[in-house]
Amino acid sequence: MRVMIAGGGRTGSHLAELLLAQGHDVRLVENRPATIANLHRELPTEIIVEGDPTDPNVLEQAGIREAHVLAAVTPDDADNLVIAALGRIQFGVRRIIGRVNNPRNAWLFNQDFGIDVALNQADVMAKLIEEEMSLGDMMMLLKLRRGEYSIVEEKLPPQSPMLSVPLKDLPLPNECVIAAIIRKGKMLIPRGTMTFEEGDEVLAVVHNDSLNVLKALFGSMPRGRE
Repeated sequence: MRVMIAGGGRTGSHLAELLLAQGHDVRLVENRPATIANLHRELPTEIIVEGDPTDPNVLEQAGIREAHVLAAVTPDDADNLVIAALGRIQFGVRRIIGRVNNPRNAWLFNQDFGIDVALNQADVMAKLIEEEMSLGDMMMLLKLRRGEYSIVEEKLPPQSPMLSVPLKDLPLPNECVIAAIIRKGKMLIPRGTMTFEEGDEVLAVVHNDSLNVLKALFGSMPRGRE
């Protein structure tokens, strides 16, 4: 997958490192001399494109027409909005991510400016705090479909209602799937007749509306307190 990153600060450089490690084709556009010097020490030279990421000519030379994803992560919100609009309107990039530096500007980062996903650090922190306060021992691993679904993990406690009950008989929420069970360091594929044991690490995919129902079933809070 070709990913173009506009902005080579800490966010952009770290994102590039992660994507390269996953085998993706990355191009990173940056025009600040000091930042460029740091990038050449951290990343392969061939992925770095020196130039103004708000300039459509620079973006085109960097190969934006072949990009599947554009990440506008400069430290300037106005620049990120311009880059996103160029990516969507002029170059037709299918998926665009925009970084929100000032939370007061978050309302601008929407599909009117061509942005599919807005990365608002203040909003992310608030949601993480809310999840930690509300989910108890359930661990949130990943958000899917713009936050509608979550991949969660729970180590079943001694009081879990799931213990010794066959999977097929569990009253799981409609929008919930048990994806895997890790027992004594080994992964088990869920089957209808299998039963759960204390200490099993259960991975599930669940809609956010059903998180508390699943949490009660896991036993991470007393039943009847959904």
